[in-house]
Amino acid sequence: MRRLILPAVLLATALAGNPLSALPAQAGATSQTLTIHNGTDTFVDVNPCTGDPATITITFNAVMHLTFLQSGAVHGTETQTGTFQLVPIDSSLPSFTGRFTEWDGFNANSRNFAATFTFHIIGKGSDGSTLRFHEVAHFSVSASGMTVEFDRPRCG
Repeated sequence: MRRLILPAVLLATALAGNPLSALPAQAGATSQTLTIHNGTDTFVDVNPCTGDPATITITFNAVMHLTFLQSGAVHGTETQTGTFQLVPIDSSLPSFTGRFTEWDGFNANSRNFAATFTFHIIGKGSDGSTLRFHEVAHFSVSASGMTVEFDRPRCG
C-alpha cells in the first residue's frame, strides 16, 4: 500500500543523492533534514478497517531526516502527523474525520538493511461510529541473507 513505500523511497534517495564511494576518507557523518508544515495531499486508498475504496485528504506536518556515516551506513527516519478526511466512494457509507500519526525509520549498510513502520489513526464517523486503526510493519535483511518481515494491522 501507499504508506509502506516511504522507507524504500528514503533509502533510494539516500543512496542516489550521496554515493557511498564518493565520501572522502576523512569525512564525518553528514545529515539532511526536510520539514513540511501544513502540507496537504489527496489520494484514493481504502478504509483500512473495511477495505472500502475512499478519497482521503490529509493535512500534516512532517520531518524527514537522513544521516550518512563515514562507514557508508545510512540512517533515516520520517514522522508525519495531522488530520484526515476519509470519504468513501460509496456515498451510502459513513465518512470519517480524525487524526493520524505515522513513523518509519531504516538503517542500511553494505551488508544489512532494516526498516520499521508504524501507523495510527482515530476518526469519528458521520454516523457516530469510531474508526481506530494501528499498524506495525518491519522488514530486514541480514548479512547472511536471512529476511525477516511482518505487517500487523489491527482495527478496534
